[in-house]
Amino acid sequence: MPFELLKSETLLKGRAFAIRRDLMKTPDGRETKLDIIEHGGSVVLVPLDSDGNLLFVRQYRHAAGADLLELPAGTLEADEAPEVCAAREMREETGFAAGKLQRIGEFYLAPGYSTEFMVVFLATDLKHDPLEADADEFLTLEKIPVKQALEMAEKGGIPDAKSLAALLLARKYLGGGLE
Repeated sequence: MPFELLKSETLLKGRAFAIRRDLMKTPDGRETKLDIIEHGGSVVLVPLDSDGNLLFVRQYRHAAGADLLELPAGTLEADEAPEVCAAREMREETGFAAGKLQRIGEFYLAPGYSTEFMVVFLATDLKHDPLEADADEFLTLEKIPVKQALEMAEKGGIPDAKSLAALLLARKYLGGGLE
């Protein structure tokens, strides 16, 4: 017998997500409650400049209580295609437009409690073309050589799950002595 949804209720509707509680019947017949974050999806970018650097953003993350080094990313707007979101977020967060956006992978960010599904894009042929950043974003752009960025990731210097997953998916596209 598979899992069966018995009841679902929304507990909170926030700006970027909602929280719902599902009452489930397990395959062995027991009932359990699961709290789920409903999220409309997002994108993460792996921007590679013509000098072989990856573009990261450093920003304060209140939940972590720290400034974190991350790949640029953003939340899909209602009914927005991931490619459109990626192009916009690239310009907002880095100040560069990507001449080429290549979809290289996708993943669930935290499937144990969230519906958030992330699409990863390799961004190349970068040209300066900024858009105004979101009012609540205070970002610092950092250019890091590919090899150094991957070494940082392997040594714990990039403690952000989406950035780590995106780097893993992008590795075969990055070159730069990674073999």
